[in-house]
Amino acid sequence: MAYLRIDGKLIVIGSFAGADVNPAWVHNLRANPAAHVEIGTESFDVIARELPPAERDAAFPKITAAAPGFGDYQAKTTRVIPLFELQPTN
Repeated sequence: MAYLRIDGKLIVIGSFAGADVNPAWVHNLRANPAAHVEIGTESFDVIARELPPAERDAAFPKITAAAPGFGDYQAKTTRVIPLFELQPTN
């Protein structure tokens, strides 16, 4: 799963390499936003919050500046690639 830290926030990107459907984890987080994250040696619980359209639109150019491939993925699909902020709970 792709993630970036944008403006101090941990953001996961539902690109699915530009497929026309969302990855399964997007549906899972929408149904139950509680999750456990492991990044390297870090391990923590989070609550996922899907970025609403205005926040998503502001964050996406920062994502593509850091990782241009996500712009290519967005161009390949008609769906809007969802972004989720993972907020640590512990």
